[in-house]
Amino acid sequence: MINITNTEIFGWQAALRGARNPMNSWSLMDSHDDVIGERDLQLAMKLSKAGTDHRKFMRMIIVQVDINAPRYWWTEFDTYKVGTVANSCSTMHKIHSKEFTIQDFSHEHLNGRGVVAMYDTIKVLNEYRNKFLATEDKDYWWNMIQLLPQSYNQLRTVTLNYEVLCNMYKARKNHKLDEWREFCKWVEYLPYSELITHEMFYGDK
Repeated sequence: MINITNTEIFGWQAALRGARNPMNSWSLMDSHDDVIGERDLQLAMKLSKAGTDHRKFMRMIIVQVDINAPRYWWTEFDTYKVGTVANSCSTMHKIHSKEFTIQDFSHEHLNGRGVVAMYDTIKVLNEYRNKFLATEDKDYWWNMIQLLPQSYNQLRTVTLNYEVLCNMYKARKNHKLDEWREFCKWVEYLPYSELITHEMFYGDK
C-alpha cells in the first residue's frame, strides 16, 4: 500500500531561466508562471534527454509531497540520498500512542496463515503496548520496536526534485513492488512529466 497526497511543485521560472544561462538566450523565454511555453519546453526536453550533465535545471524544480507507505518500501526509498529531504512520523517516540489495528499495516497480499500471523502479531503488540502504558517499563517498549513488522505504514513529508524523480522512475517503473509501480504512476501525472519519463501521458499539459 502507498498513499501519496498534498503534492506541491514550484521553481519552474528559476529553473528555466537557469537552463538558458549557458547560451544567454533569456529573450527566447515564453513561459509564464507555471505554464511552460513551447520554446522553453523544447529546450527543456532537449536538455533532459541529453543526460544529467545537461539537465541541471531539473534539480531546481521542487516537489513536496506526503507519502504514507510501509517500512519495507521506505528502506528502498532511502537509497536515494541526494536531492531528497524527509520528515517522518516517529516510530521511536510514537509507537505506543495509539492501539495497533490492521489498517496500520500493508496487508493486501496476505492470505491464509499470513493473515492469521498478522492478527496474532497485532494482538501481541497491543498487549506489550498496554503493559508499557501501565508500567513505563522499557522492556515492553523494546518488544514493540523489535516485533514491529516491515509492513508497518509510516507517513513522511518529502522534498524531491525532477532530477531525482527521473532517476527513480527509470530504475523503479517495472519494480516487483506494487508501491514502486504506483509511485511511478503518480510521477506520470505530474505537470510536464515528459521531462522525467521522456514519454507523454494523459496527465501532461
